[in-house]
Amino acid sequence: MSPVRGPASPGGSIQFFGISVRFFAICRRGAMRCVIVSVVAATVLLPGCAAPPSDPVARAEFVKNNDPLEPLNREIFDLNRLLDAVLMRPVAKAYVALTPEEGRDALRRVINNLKEPTVFFNNVLQGEMERAGITLGRFAVNTTAGLGGLVDVATKWGLERQRGDFGQTLFVWGLPEGPYLILPILGPSNPRDAIGMGIDSYADPMSLISRFRGFEEVSIARFVADGVDQRVRVLDVLDGLEKNSLDFYAQLRSLSQQNRAAELRRGAAPATAPNFYDDPGKPQSPEPSSPPPAAANPPSATAKPAAPAAPPAPVVRSPRPPRPIPAAGRAPAGRPAAPSPAATPSDIAPPAAPVPAVAPVIEKAPSPAPAAPGAAPPPARPPFGPAMSLAPPDSSEARPDAQPVRRTAVR
Repeated sequence: MSPVRGPASPGGSIQFFGISVRFFAICRRGAMRCVIVSVVAATVLLPGCAAPPSDPVARAEFVKNNDPLEPLNREIFDLNRLLDAVLMRPVAKAYVALTPEEGRDALRRVINNLKEPTVFFNNVLQGEMERAGITLGRFAVNTTAGLGGLVDVATKWGLERQRGDFGQTLFVWGLPEGPYLILPILGPSNPRDAIGMGIDSYADPMSLISRFRGFEEVSIARFVADGVDQRVRVLDVLDGLEKNSLDFYAQLRSLSQQNRAAELRRGAAPATAPNFYDDPGKPQSPEPSSPPPAAANPPSATAKPAAPAAPPAPVVRSPRPPRPIPAAGRAPAGRPAAPSPAATPSDIAPPAAPVPAVAPVIEKAPSPAPAAPGAAPPPARPPFGPAMSLAPPDSSEARPDAQPVRRTAVR
């Protein structure tokens, strides 16, 4: 179905499917008004917010979330989810299905190239002249050699893409961010970034040229294409986050705040969090004054010298009483032994002389009785006796007159 181009209206609008482009142009010019109304509404509602809790842990979580308008933000968040499910997500999935990845990347490079003038002016306002020069060189190279941004020639030449918006400029200037805020259709933000978004949209050089030349449809097409491209980038991320999160709103709030903090500081580490153990109701104690500086002139001769400090008192310990020596002998039965007086050097007996060693006594076995005349001599026996003989004993050769051999003992 081809678009139906109707007659031009007196205001110069063109009809597409019965929808006037002038309507989108008015909405785009009124974006800043919408942002200002949202910021004013948030400012009006802030006085009615609850005070930070006194519990240290709860107060730390409250400060970290920075979301005093959470009930209102959740209502707007539910409305955005409905619009995303009905319009934005189906359009993004159709865009992915119908456009190859190379075509989507080329369109993204063209959109980013059209944003380079805004990045350049914000870097100048922030005092980042080096980044501003890189951005200007990128825009000149990609617009000419890159065919309007279809090819990113500047990155190949070492000119990396820089980031900058008016919300970041306000951050550099010291404007506080304000509370966490959910904008209709635009999503997570805060009052400072909302004001910066409106100013960037209204003062964009490409939008100004399109408006003055009468090509507002080009600016609208760029606005729509940028929104669809941003939704495509986070298509799988948001689907997985919504599926795996217990609280989709809280998880998205945390991720968006961390991502924005990294963009503002250009990847630097954030400031140290406040100590949540401090009591908010406790009055601030005055800081101790510094001690007076030492006098430069030496003390006068008439000044009396300071008295020396007294030495510490010695620690006196009571002597241990000597152990009593028991008297010789025993007390009579039924009477307790009298306590012995303290021993004196004369009462201490000298050590006893060593006892001499006693020589061992060796007893010899008695000699056998002499044999009767005419009797046969006894057989020879080994010197170690029959009990220790190496030959097995023979009961048939036992002699009744054999004398037992006594073993000697050494005492």
